Amino acid sequence: MSYSVGQVAGFAGVTVRTLHHYDEIGLLSPGGRSHAGHRRYEDADLDRLQRVLFYRELGFPLDEVMVLLDDPESDPREHLRRQHALLSDRIARLQQMAAAVEHAMEAKKMGINLTPEEKFEVFGDKDPERYAEEAERRWGGTETHAESQRRAAGYTKGDWQRMQDQVADWGTRYRALMEAGEPAGGERAMDLAEEHRLHICTWFYDCSYEIHTGLGEMYVADERFREFYDSMHPGLAGHLRDSIMANAVRKV
Repeated sequence: MSYSVGQVAGFAGVTVRTLHHYDEIGLLSPGGRSHAGHRRYEDADLDRLQRVLFYRELGFPLDEVMVLLDDPESDPREHLRRQHALLSDRIARLQQMAAAVEHAMEAKKMGINLTPEEKFEVFGDKDPERYAEEAERRWGGTETHAESQRRAAGYTKGDWQRMQDQVADWGTRYRALMEAGEPAGGERAMDLAEEHRLHICTWFYDCSYEIHTGLGEMYVADERFREFYDSMHPGLAGHLRDSIMANAVRKV
């Protein structure tokens, strides 16, 4: 049995544009074509797409995903075992980090000063520099967290207010765009996605298109981010994710 590109996009929760991009770069080429020349995806293609999306969710860049999947000695079962282990580690780590952030937020709200030990307890006895090489391989070596922390440390209350005002203005315009029925791949939506990326560059760190697409996926996958964007307009998180992807493809 084979499936059209539209059906596969619906199954996987990605855009048709994304599948076209994967085909163009040789990451996922459909196994067949219809008499009219349209893409037709086989079950084996769906299995490969699932592995692609697993690795993308884990933050692997597209070129590395291609290398991993095209290894002649790769075993599909080994891919699943590796991905399960990586996801389990990531979930545990994110839960630990989220608890630490919540602790810090609550302490700030109540005027409690955390001790140095409490502030860094979440990092345990791990020296992040020991894992710099792995971070470079897996996450692109952006040092975004350090840069974000450095910039944020110098912001005044007025700076934070200006930032929030910009976010609110952007949200109002994105909501209006969605209410007007603008598609995620339209020029207006892609322009707002680009504005979103530049806002991050201005206030926090150099947000490449690769990083931005990863953030877009996180806005949908992470309940807290999804609630934040969907509070501006129902479904905005998913719409933004798709417009971020479309904008990245446009800019490549």
